[in-house]
Parts: sequence; structure tokens; C-alpha cells
Amino acid sequence: MLFRSGMIGIIDYGMGNLRSVENALKKLGKESVISGDPNVLSGCEKLILPGVGAFPDCMANIHQRGLYEPIRKMVSNGTPLLGICLGMQMLYEASEEMELTKGFGFLKGTVKKMETDLPIPQIGWNELVFDGSHPVKDVLSDHPYVYYVHSYCACDIEESQLYGYSMYGDIRVPGLVGKDNILGAQFHPEKSGREGLAILKYFVEESV
Repeated sequence: MLFRSGMIGIIDYGMGNLRSVENALKKLGKESVISGDPNVLSGCEKLILPGVGAFPDCMANIHQRGLYEPIRKMVSNGTPLLGICLGMQMLYEASEEMELTKGFGFLKGTVKKMETDLPIPQIGWNELVFDGSHPVKDVLSDHPYVYYVHSYCACDIEESQLYGYSMYGDIRVPGLVGKDNILGAQFHPEKSGREGLAILKYFVEESV
């Protein structure tokens, strides 16, 4: 497969909000391809891993479709990867959803169910807070709000891999995470209005 400069590969493993991500990229004027073929994905400049559903089911589909090792190889070779919602959770070492299931292990931490008196799942808008400086912060407003739909969040993480977070009761929810060529959003950028589009634009235009 020939490398296509600027092409964004949306990873299709049978689950995920593929079309909404594709439509958000279209609003930015960015060309993308939805595919579960490693040969097609390897020809893309950057990859997006969406996710909707249960962690064990998503990982099972990724393995069954022969995507696990190719994705690991592409990312280790420097291909930028953005994980969205459950796609972000799969970037971590494991999840306790339903049963302990191994993730990709790109980031340090385990995904656990949120324990709070507030309604679960968290559904709606929440402020994304930045403690430190990260280039993505420069493309957002001073108090960006983003849209969440989730019951689990990353725990026991490496603090250097946390870019932005949201508070849900007394829970600090890692909202934007990453390292090197990896970026993860627990919220849905494609459903987060101007702020979400700015994050997607940052990923496709400015990130490594």
C-alpha cells in the first residue's frame, strides 16, 4: 500500500462512532478512509481509533480482525494515533470493565468504573482543565467544555501522560492524555462543537 500524505485512517473493527468522526473531519476539509484492512491503514499518515461499547468486546474484535499487532507496529514506527472515548481507554494497559482485559499498553494505567454519588454514566458537557502547558491548550478557549459519555475512566496513570482533566464530583477524570505520537480523548471531540473540532484539527495538522 502506497503512503498517502494527509490521509487519516479511521480504524474499523466493527464497533465505534465511525461516521461521526468522518463527518467531523470533512468539516475540517480533511480526507479520511474508514478501514479494517491493515494494508490500507498502513498507507495512512495518521490513525484514529474510535470506540463505543464494552472494552472486552472491542478488544476481542480487534484481535479477531487481525488488527492488534499491525496497530502496535504502526504506532511503534511513529504513526500518530488518536483514541476517542473507549478508543482512548484501549490505549491503556488494561480495563476492569466486566472482566480484566488487556489493552494496547501504549499508556500506563488501568481503566476502572467511576465510583461517585453522581449519575453514571457521565453524560454531558464538562470543563477540560489544564494544569500545565501543552500545545493543544493553545488552540482552545480559556475554559473549554467538551462532551462526555462514559462510565469508566483511566486510573493509576502516569502524571506526565495527563494533558487535561475534568472533575466529576470528586473524581478527576483524565480527559486528554498522551505521549510522543499518541493522543487520547475520553470525551467525544466530534460531538464537542468548536473546541472538539479544534482538537481534531490539532491532531491532523500539528501533532507529530
